[in-house]
Amino acid sequence: MLILNLIPGAINEMLVSVSDTGYLTKLDRYGLMAAIIDESLDPEERSSIDRLLRLVRRGMIKVVDN
Repeated sequence: MLILNLIPGAINEMLVSVSDTGYLTKLDRYGLMAAIIDESLDPEERSSIDRLLRLVRRGMIKVVDN
């Protein structure tokens, strides 16, 4: 069984990084996966994830394999 643990503050750091670069990396996607399955996220973090995913869907953030 695979257990993923989200590092505290990782969502905010990811948002800053993605907004600076305009890219969502493979490591970022693994972080998002860990965050989505983490039931202890607060509503603000969930909202941030939703906002990030909307930007990806609209093409404002590019998904890369680096």
